[in-house]
Amino acid sequence: MKYEEFDQYLMQGEPGKRDKAQAWKTAIGLQEVDGLSPSAYLLETAKRHIAGDITIDEVRSLLDSYYNTKSDRSDDSDTEEADKVSANITKLLNEQTFSFSPAGMAAIHGRIFEGVFKFAGTFRNCNISKKEWVLRGESVLYVSYSEIKQALQHDFDMEKEFSYKNLNHSEMIQHFAKFISGIWQIHPFREGNTRTTAVFAIKYLRAMGFTVSNDLFAEHSWYFRNALVRANYRNYARSIEPEFEHLEKFFRNLLLGETNELKNRYLVISAPEEFTPQADPTSTPQVPHKLIPEDAACQKLILAIGNDSYSVKTMMEQLNLSDRKNFLNNYLNPAIKDGFVRLLYPDSPRHPRQRYLLTPKGVAAFQELQN
Repeated sequence: MKYEEFDQYLMQGEPGKRDKAQAWKTAIGLQEVDGLSPSAYLLETAKRHIAGDITIDEVRSLLDSYYNTKSDRSDDSDTEEADKVSANITKLLNEQTFSFSPAGMAAIHGRIFEGVFKFAGTFRNCNISKKEWVLRGESVLYVSYSEIKQALQHDFDMEKEFSYKNLNHSEMIQHFAKFISGIWQIHPFREGNTRTTAVFAIKYLRAMGFTVSNDLFAEHSWYFRNALVRANYRNYARSIEPEFEHLEKFFRNLLLGETNELKNRYLVISAPEEFTPQADPTSTPQVPHKLIPEDAACQKLILAIGNDSYSVKTMMEQLNLSDRKNFLNNYLNPAIKDGFVRLLYPDSPRHPRQRYLLTPKGVAAFQELQN
């Protein structure tokens, strides 16, 4: 997409035209998140809207007519999605409305994908995974579809209770980045999560009083998505921690006008040497099995978890246990106390998305137990 299409309106400085041009630029730029490009027809129609010749509702009506009259639409599905979603986002960004709630976020998704997806505005009813380029084909672990509403409500409630008062800009951005990455990781919808999250973030920042230029989302939408991926990916077997600095750089540029370099290639994971007991300073050739716990219950739990993360319910099912108290007292708690297992959300033990995974020490024990 050549953004020069709208630069003439941005340079003219007329408030109405400038705001419309910025919204269109962002809306079209966000389509790059899913590799979509608009049609030439949309660009010409958008310019008519910016100039004030037609309303945004007339834009949508013209798009509907344009695609309904096409004899063969099989090759235009992606372009049709890009065109209609761009128009819908433009309308949303030009409205001075916002609802901070899970229902409000679902409404944004419904508005964005109206006329595009039959499931627009509804939470997904299946589990998903997506191979990511920056993860070399691996996927972020998304929330189970059965826990979406509870997880979203928890994150929104926690955010409502949080106070930005007396925080400096860096602290504000750090918190905001974690909140946005958290609701994105829930991935409440079958498709369109990143575009929905971007529009939600823009409108939330405006509701908090920030002046947000949308250009960064237009020009770096792919970086924004990849930064969300890196903020939600962990692989302790390869010593990879979630990295929030990429997302923070994006928001620092957005809100503080900084010029941090936003290069997608910097986000690709470079696979380090696989973590092995021999690489751990606590493991020596003289004591080859030092990292293996003596307790048989702990060994079984380590083998059950492996390289994944699980809820208490799932771990009990894998171990064929039905007594939760017995599992906690004899399996999970001792493993956590001895440093083999950790909580995914250590600062919120009762988090609705709480999972348990192996620490580096636990991974080393897991590898030894497999040999």
